[in-house]
Order: sequence, then structure tokens, then C-alpha cells
Amino acid sequence: MSLEEERFRQGVVRVEAALGYRFSDVAFPSQALTHRSFANESGLAVSDNERFEFLGDAVVELVVSEKLFRLYPEMSEGELTRARSAVVRTSSLALAARELDLGSLVRLGRGEEATGGRDKDSVLANTLEALVGAVFFDAGFAVAETVAHRLLASRFAEPEALVQPAPKNQLQEMLQARRRPGPRYVTVESAGPDHALHFVVEVHSGDLLLGRGEGSSKKDATTAAARAALVLLGATPEEIHKP
Repeated sequence: MSLEEERFRQGVVRVEAALGYRFSDVAFPSQALTHRSFANESGLAVSDNERFEFLGDAVVELVVSEKLFRLYPEMSEGELTRARSAVVRTSSLALAARELDLGSLVRLGRGEEATGGRDKDSVLANTLEALVGAVFFDAGFAVAETVAHRLLASRFAEPEALVQPAPKNQLQEMLQARRRPGPRYVTVESAGPDHALHFVVEVHSGDLLLGRGEGSSKKDATTAAARAALVLLGATPEEIHKP
């Protein structure tokens, strides 16, 4: 086994631990983590993840629909639809994929790699769906549902937060629409006693500094930085939603 293959195998083990599920066949997660560009360019007899993505897309939508239906009995059909769209939108699934560090593991062709594929929302979201689809194919709906809940637990927030995206998500979507690199948050200062910490966070897109925020927690400072970036990019105060 080559060093690259060993690293990939270790990455699969790490992802399985994060999913809380171990595949019965290593071929399933390997396929789920293989982009079409790699399958086309590698010259190897490997399948890409698009068929698993097809399954995963359907599973994720059903799981999220049922979860929202049970969580928010007061929501109308239209509100449920908007909330579901907020949870399963590409940028939201990409955030979940980044939490798993899937970008470092997905197998890409040289061209896709050169154009920043490892940090593309579409690549990350599709890979996440492919993993859920692979779990469904391997173990059935009940297990896939548990995995999807684990991956998306933080997305089931208050109804208002679902229907109106928080500043970080708004910034992610705005940069994506403008074909800019995704936001990168950097903590540049953390000072003060434990009971009165003060954080300063900057947000960058590529080499461009978009905004700086301060707060008593890293989360608050990050949100403030995202708000500052949205203002810089032309969003009005009325368009910037609360976290």
C-alpha cells in the first residue's frame, strides 16, 4: 500500500468515527469520496460518487423534512419549505462537510484540484450527500437517518434562524454568488481574564481582508466580522439578519 493510499485509508477511518458508523465494505466510502474528475483522470477502475450523491440527496431531504415537521408543529407548509431549504442548501451542507474536513480527503482530478475544488461548496456538499447515500445503501434508512441527524444537528436552530440565514451563511452565499473564495476566519487577538475575555476576529476571502469583529466570545466576534464583511460588500442593515 502506497503512502497516499494509507493516508486515504486513515482518513476514511476518521470519517467513519465522525459519522458514528463503520461501513461493511471499504469500497463504499471510497466511492463516496471520489469526485468524477478523479475517476476520469486517474486511469484506475474506480467509480465516482454521483450515484451515491443521488441517493444521499433524497435521504437528507426526507430526514430534514421529518425533523422540521416534528420540531416545529406551528410552522406552515411554506415556512417548513423555507426552513428545509435553509438546512439542505449547498452552503449549509458544505459547512457540515468542512466540520468533517472532507475537503482534505475527497479524491479530485488535477484540473479540479487546481481550481480550488477542495474548498468548493458544491464539491463539499455533494460529497457529504454521497456519504449519507453510501450509508443508506450499506445499512438502510434507519442508520442513514441517525447519521444525517448527527451531521446536521447544529442546523436545526430556532425557526427564525432557519428561515433567515445568519451573517456567516449570508457571507458564504454572497461570496459564492460572486465566485470568490469562501470566507476564512482568523482569531487575531484573545486577551483578558477568564471572566472577561475579549476576542478579535478577521474574515478573509483569499488574500482580501473583508472585515473585523470584536466580542466577548469567539462566536460573537466571528459574527461581527461577517456583518462587517457584508457591509463592505454592499449589504444594507435591513438585509443583514441576526445570528
